Amino acid sequence: MRIQRGGWARLFIARLSSGEDVLQSIRAAVAEAGIRHGLILSGVGSINGYHIHVVKTSNVPPGDTFFQGEGVFDILSITGLIADGRVHAHITFSNTEKAMGGHLEEGCSILSFGVVALADTEGIELTDWDRVGQR
Repeated sequence: MRIQRGGWARLFIARLSSGEDVLQSIRAAVAEAGIRHGLILSGVGSINGYHIHVVKTSNVPPGDTFFQGEGVFDILSITGLIADGRVHAHITFSNTEKAMGGHLEEGCSILSFGVVALADTEGIELTDWDRVGQR
């Protein structure tokens, strides 16, 4: 385990509009805000298609399974981290029949709107925190 102490330097709220790609929009917001290291605190809204991946093996590093689909879903959450300017985001979403989630890929498009909260961290460097085998 590794712990760093720091604080939130800035908080940003990004509004995503109908038709925008969720991951591309988060990347653009991170770049515009100049966030180098930070957290994706939350996200809400709706999507009309998804593209995600999940781990498929218990090996290290694990393999990935990518899947995508169409349909209308409510976004239950978007969370993740920003490590050296690179976005690592996860999404969960549901409709009346199921809930799904995984690592966010390009191809999740906003249906009506989306809102994502981003925090720029101060004194915390997250480079390689999402790399397999790092301590």
